[in-house]
Amino acid sequence: MADQVLTVTCPARRGIVAAISGMLAANGCNITDSAQYDDQENDRFFTRVSFRSEEGKSAAELREAFEPIAGEFDMQWQLHETNEKMKVLLMVSNFGHCLNDLLYRWQIGALPIDIVGVISNHMTYQKVVVNHDIPFHYIKVTKDNKPEAEAKMLQIVEDTGTELVVLARYMQILSDDLSQKMSGRIINIHHSFLPSFKGANPYKQAYQRGVKLIGATAHYVTADLDEGPIIEQDIIRVTHAQSPEDYVSLGRDVEAQVLARAIHAHIHHRAFVNGNKTVVFPSSSGGYASERMG
Repeated sequence: MADQVLTVTCPARRGIVAAISGMLAANGCNITDSAQYDDQENDRFFTRVSFRSEEGKSAAELREAFEPIAGEFDMQWQLHETNEKMKVLLMVSNFGHCLNDLLYRWQIGALPIDIVGVISNHMTYQKVVVNHDIPFHYIKVTKDNKPEAEAKMLQIVEDTGTELVVLARYMQILSDDLSQKMSGRIINIHHSFLPSFKGANPYKQAYQRGVKLIGATAHYVTADLDEGPIIEQDIIRVTHAQSPEDYVSLGRDVEAQVLARAIHAHIHHRAFVNGNKTVVFPSSSGGYASERMG
């Protein structure tokens, strides 16, 4: 039987870990990895437990066994089989560095997901996507047709069974309604110059101000533009000798890496929304690229 992952968040109190481990032991399961965090500020408890059933108990049987504990501790919980690949829908506009990076990682098995399609408001990357045998959906978005366009997007989400939407430099602002419907299931990536350098050419603005660090932020999408709970961030240093073009090139590299790490955390059920923040448990193997694939 495949390894399984149990994720739990609930009000913090005594006995949670004992109850979980006791239930698993009583049902013939061996814990292979465990991480936990007690947020004392918000009195919330978070845990991710990987385990293996040594007596052949099915996921349905384990869910039934866990129900009484979940009710006792008022838990929000999920049980996942690790060999199940999450269905992911990518969205892109005219900047393809994140899309191309994700397609490569997916192709070599470094990002174990099921890409169910790519949505774009431009035709720029149609050939690239189709050449990977992935459905490409062109949905033009204007001020006048935005509700209809988003309805088409949601229909694709429903038809494909999409579990996660990734905005791989999709340059259209999603409506509050769509953001709420997909809460916790949309990840966005952008440069970390906000709010200092807004609008067009942020890297040129940063160059003109002589910044020494270029960064990227991946976060869950909320109704507050670019202010959702942060999953992953990184930076790279720059110097006065580098050009605006260098800034753009380095920035794209950081964006691609940060987005891939954020997706990896999400699909392995290591990221938990905690109000305006996240709890992200690191891979026990010490690096996302080496985490066991499926």
